[in-house]
Amino acid sequence: MTSDAEWPPVSVVMPMRNEAAMIAETLGAMRRQDYPGELELLCVDGMSTDGTRELVAAIAAEDPRVRLVDNPSGRTPNAMNLGLRAARHPLVLRMDAHAIAAPDYARRSVRALEDTGADCVGGRWDIVGRGVVGRAIAAALTSPFGVGTATWRSSADAGWTDTVPFGLWRRDRLLALGGFDEALTRNQDYELNHRLRASGGRIWYDPAIRSTYFARKGPRALTSQYLQYGFWKARVMRLHPRSTRLRHLVAPAFVLGLVLGAVLAAALGGVWTGLYLGGLGLYAALALTAAVLTARRARAWAALPLLPPLFLLLHLSWGAGFWGGFARFWLLPPPRAGSDEGPP
Repeated sequence: MTSDAEWPPVSVVMPMRNEAAMIAETLGAMRRQDYPGELELLCVDGMSTDGTRELVAAIAAEDPRVRLVDNPSGRTPNAMNLGLRAARHPLVLRMDAHAIAAPDYARRSVRALEDTGADCVGGRWDIVGRGVVGRAIAAALTSPFGVGTATWRSSADAGWTDTVPFGLWRRDRLLALGGFDEALTRNQDYELNHRLRASGGRIWYDPAIRSTYFARKGPRALTSQYLQYGFWKARVMRLHPRSTRLRHLVAPAFVLGLVLGAVLAAALGGVWTGLYLGGLGLYAALALTAAVLTARRARAWAALPLLPPLFLLLHLSWGAGFWGGFARFWLLPPPRAGSDEGPP
């Protein structure tokens, strides 16, 4: 690709709902892309009530590339499917309303798709936070101890992988797969990419494709987010058992160990109490060690006292959410499509 005409046109789909605080910044980052070809920017709004729609409409009035698409359900997978159907171009890129794409995000994504022959490409999140607590949360979300070892969180090496955030796909391939699963409130990208790989598709990760993701501002919002992640991961694992990775089972095993260990220690005492307290001590030592390493790597020593409790919150939230999802999706009848059931 050496001229603008040789770069394929791309449709960017951005699900959103009540994002007035960030939409000008996140949409502005996509409007400033250095992509040599044509871009259209589809803002799929879940009927926002905070002024988001008005802000997008004002931007669309001055930039014909921007379109506002209604999403009456307010749900992310529905938004992505609406965006897929409304897209005018053969390549579709997802971008989050909480993320700032690097100026070369679209260009690098398309180049990687063309060079590798992949069916989906994506890159690395650089997670940041605002305020002391927000920066501590962002640091915790960069720690393998806190959130696991997914390639797109930390790897410096490009290569084939199982999923990526904010991917670029070929539109016709997604439509042939049936689009995003509208029964999933969370984990819909991972589930779609699993179906893509199961059908013979390949996913490429390139750390040079970068976006800045803004972490939740406080523990309450973070807890809600990770309860949902765990809950809906159980649904994906029920649908596709072969999609399960060891990293998905660590937090559920930790929560199960806490509960069973407490029961055994209370009922049997003696050596069981010693083992349980020893396990808690080991976890505390690991959390403290990870906190020091994370604070040093992130140069965020002010966050150090907050990191151990944040690690515990992440593990408890994800693990408890998973067991709630396990009870719902493995033991009870399947939910109806588009159901909003799940943790708050």
